[in-house]
Amino acid sequence: MRRSTDVSRVEKRQLAVASATLGPWRPAAVVGALGGGVSLALHLVHGHFGLGILAGAISIAALLFYTVGGSGAVLGYSSRGTRGDHRLRRWARSHPWQVAAVPAALMFVSDMVIRQVLTSQGFFSSIWTGLWHGAVVAAVVGVVGVVGAARR
Repeated sequence: MRRSTDVSRVEKRQLAVASATLGPWRPAAVVGALGGGVSLALHLVHGHFGLGILAGAISIAALLFYTVGGSGAVLGYSSRGTRGDHRLRRWARSHPWQVAAVPAALMFVSDMVIRQVLTSQGFFSSIWTGLWHGAVVAAVVGVVGVVGAARR
């Protein structure tokens, strides 16, 4: 028999997705665009250009976007100017690794699609690159959440 405070796996997944959506995604988009733009500009200054360079810049932009947005979600910040649902934010602060899995999974999928569409990189190579980029996002967001919760 389940107690009223127990949460099923499906409910935990839904809470993690809902918590991640409350992050500061507008500022994250600005940071991602700036990072991707700087990466692209640096390659252009060195005289390199191609779809691989463009894919790398878009991948950096996505990495920064998901990292900043996910970190803000586990810390309880929002771009809407409001603090949002306090219970949901409290749940996100107490479960940072579950919330971190959401932007990490999105990073994996988007990076894999970017590399498959814009480069001639093989499928398994795209999966590997997407996996480690997703792992970086998960690690940063999770550690930010743990450290942020410890500081409160």
